[in-house]
Formats: sequence, structure tokens, C-alpha cells
Amino acid sequence: MWNFDGSSTQQAEGRSSDCLLKPVAVFPDTTRKNGALVMCEVLMPDGSPHPSNSRATILDDPGAWFGFEQEYFLYQGGKPLGFPKEGYPGPQGPYYTGVGYSNMGDLAREIVEEHLDLCLDAGINHEGINAEVAKGQWEFQIFGKGSKAAADQVWIARYLLQRLGEKYQVDVEWHCKPIKGDWNGSGMHCNFSTEYMRETGGKEYFEKLMGAFDKYKNEHIAVYGPDNHMRLTGLHETQSIDKFNYGVANRGASIRVPHSFVNSDYKGYLEDRRPNSSGDPYKIASRILQTVATVPTA
Repeated sequence: MWNFDGSSTQQAEGRSSDCLLKPVAVFPDTTRKNGALVMCEVLMPDGSPHPSNSRATILDDPGAWFGFEQEYFLYQGGKPLGFPKEGYPGPQGPYYTGVGYSNMGDLAREIVEEHLDLCLDAGINHEGINAEVAKGQWEFQIFGKGSKAAADQVWIARYLLQRLGEKYQVDVEWHCKPIKGDWNGSGMHCNFSTEYMRETGGKEYFEKLMGAFDKYKNEHIAVYGPDNHMRLTGLHETQSIDKFNYGVANRGASIRVPHSFVNSDYKGYLEDRRPNSSGDPYKIASRILQTVATVPTA
């Protein structure tokens, strides 16, 4: 347990500045000799969770699985990589999972590939990368078993990407809608399941679960990332922020239901497409598990 100056991080006042760091996960850092990255929770001096400690709010469910799809833009000189000095590049279409210099631009693939290697070296369950719909936009996917593992790894992966950007003089833009107009925003789609969803499930349970997600839609939006109204417009593969729906293979729905889920007698995982790229994965996981907990399993 370490203490630190919480006044410098806007977590305490100068006249009573001590906060505590409680180590909760350790990741190898291969960029330095015998290095490690330590994920910590922030505690008050009496050992209680700090108000900013959203990790402490997550229900402990070892049977919960989460998969986050983290989208982001790479920026240099105030605009996404690959954008011309003046104006805009060609419209969206060829950039998604694209290849070739004209589609990708300088440095982008080099950065995301190196980031992938750093994450794998750190033992992060980094499942893949792809160029996204807008130019200069990319995504990586993180999977974890248990309530908190995936969220821990998302935070470390974000840190590694931003630190790597220093090497290339490139910034990471996490905002969910950095480019106005006919350009996709950035999400952090959250795939989730519980042991009951995987082992028992059933259509009746699924419909009750979706009823609960509809009932608590405002509570979900409240923790799914800032400025989400700019992204959840009903366009660009989103549902409107004030509506809730679900649909099989529907990327314009609040929750996408995979064909595999229906074909397995409504068992497996679901994808909540509303969380945005700058959302707190702890808050997202916590809210999902809170809503799931309201649905009886017997």
C-alpha cells in the first residue's frame, strides 16, 4: 500500500492530500529492464474506496465475462492521421479493415502493431486490431473472465497506447465524436455474458433481461461515456440515445444479438453497443451487472 498526493490529481485538497494506492493487478512491462506496470485502486486514508474508485463498485461475479471493443483516433497536428493538410479525405468506405498507404496513412499500422505486441508481452488478453470506418480510426479488443479483469486490461492497454504515441509524436483521441459530419464516432462496444446466460439462458430469460435493460436505459447512458449524445444519433451504426432496442445482427440497435446466441437456444453473449470510446470500463461493467442482477434466474 502506497500513499500519494491526491491534491495533484484532483482527488483531495492540499490541506488533507494523502490518498492510498492499493495494488490489484501486475503486468510485465517489456519496454524496461525487469519492469512492471501495477494497476491500483485509490482509497481514502481510512481504507475506504475513494469516490473516483469505480472499480470498487463492481459486483464480484467470477462467472461474468466481458469483451471490450476499444475504438479511437490517432491524431497528429490537430487532425487524424491520413487527413490532408486542408479539407477532408475521400468519404468512408475503403478505410474499414483497410490496407495500403492511401487508406492508412503514415505510421498508423506501425503504431497499432507495436501496441499489440506490447499488450501481448504484458499478458493482456488483446484479441485483435482493425482499422475502423473513419480514416485515422482504429480499434483493439480486450477479453477477460471475471467482473474486473477486462476493465483492468483496457486501462493498461490505453496507457500503453498513449505512452507509445510519445515515441511517434502522435496523440490518441478517445472522444466519441471528434470529427463532426458524416464520419463515424468511436464506441467501446461491450460484449458480456454470465454463467447463467451461457449455461441456461432461454428466450424467456432473454426477453426479461432486455426488459430490464430498457427499464434502466437512462442509468446505463449516464455511465456509458461523456458526450454520447453526439454519437448516439441513430446514424453511423447507432441507435438514438433516448431509445432502447435490440435486434439479431443489428448494428443499429442498442444491443446486438448474435446469430450464435439465438441458434444456441438463447445462450451465450450479447453486445451492448451504446458505451463510447472514452467510457470508464469499470462503470460500464458495474452497470451491466447491476441490471443483470435484477432479473430472476429461477
